[in-house]
Amino acid sequence: MHERFHKFAQGVSERVGSVQALVLAVAVVVLWLVSGPLFHFSDTWQLVINTATTVVTFLMVFVIQATQNRDAKAIHLKLDELIRSQRHARNFFTDLEHATDEELAELSRQFKQVHERAQRRRAAKEGPHSRDGDAKH
Repeated sequence: MHERFHKFAQGVSERVGSVQALVLAVAVVVLWLVSGPLFHFSDTWQLVINTATTVVTFLMVFVIQATQNRDAKAIHLKLDELIRSQRHARNFFTDLEHATDEELAELSRQFKQVHERAQRRRAAKEGPHSRDGDAKH
């Protein structure tokens, strides 16, 4: 049952994200608007589109979330494999999605420092006027 739901969710997500689905949605709204005078722009006429869009939106939240969760898991597994394949990589990163906000902030700070050191080394190699000399006349 679980696998069938994933296949269903993936299929629905692909179809809903298509140009044809957008054209269909626009056509439904235009048809609803055009039918307004026929129904005298009544409360029932408004209720039809409100109810339909609410139900579709409610159901699509679950379908899209299921698809995104599955895609995120696949991406994490691919990244984990890349991290594990690198001899000097820190294996801590394979479980990063479970890190606390403080741990993520600390890693961000560390990477910012690495970036700043790399910029300083590059600037030292290029010389003091390399920034000003970048613009070609």
